[in-house]
Amino acid sequence: MFYPMSRDTRQDVKRFKKGDQVFGYPGLSFGAYAEYACLPETGAVALKPVNLSYEEAVTLPYGAIMTTSLLEKANIQCGQKVLINGASGGIGSMAVQLAKYYGAEVTGVCGTPRLEFVKSLGADKVIDYTREDFTQNGETYDLIFDILGKSSFSKVKRSLKPNGIYLLASFKMKALLDMLWTSLTGSKQKIICAFANETPESLTFIKNLVEERKVKAIVDKSFPLEQAAEAHWYVEQGRKQGNVVIAI
Repeated sequence: MFYPMSRDTRQDVKRFKKGDQVFGYPGLSFGAYAEYACLPETGAVALKPVNLSYEEAVTLPYGAIMTTSLLEKANIQCGQKVLINGASGGIGSMAVQLAKYYGAEVTGVCGTPRLEFVKSLGADKVIDYTREDFTQNGETYDLIFDILGKSSFSKVKRSLKPNGIYLLASFKMKALLDMLWTSLTGSKQKIICAFANETPESLTFIKNLVEERKVKAIVDKSFPLEQAAEAHWYVEQGRKQGNVVIAI
């Protein structure tokens, strides 16, 4: 993710002009630690929300693009019961907010220190995974969004409604095999593993929601570039709430 000023544009570029404040996501090309980046006009770039600082804006693209794309593929509907497993991280915190925006009843699963944080994002219920296994409590959901793929279809299928969907933000071989199996057997319960659509429309959508104050950017900590190693160490501990920023 990055949050530069638009330093230069080609004459045939229509969406931006030199000096525009933009934010975006370079995808698998990475490179956001660089001093300069060059992306096509059709890439995942949009004008920065006017009510956010640079450090706040940079937290949005990855979680927003991933969550928006996957929830749309799952055809989330108002009134559905949605469980988000891993609700306190960068993707999870955005997933809670967007699921509420779509009108779902949201249950967030996270560790003890982050329960109040997930509640503050709008979750209707929270489950402390250190004390309760959501697959064993008898509740069923229309959609289970397993952010980190910590569970499995065999474990969660009893927690899915007959037409429920198990949604994954990561590709793992077991999940892909399960997805193939449910397709071949005609199961009404589905597994969705999919790459996010990295489009400017996704960022413009989230930009508008932020400016309308319907979702918010979450910054846990900000590190200078010189402390990039410490920032990565902090993230790897698995205790962050929302997003960690490296300021250049």
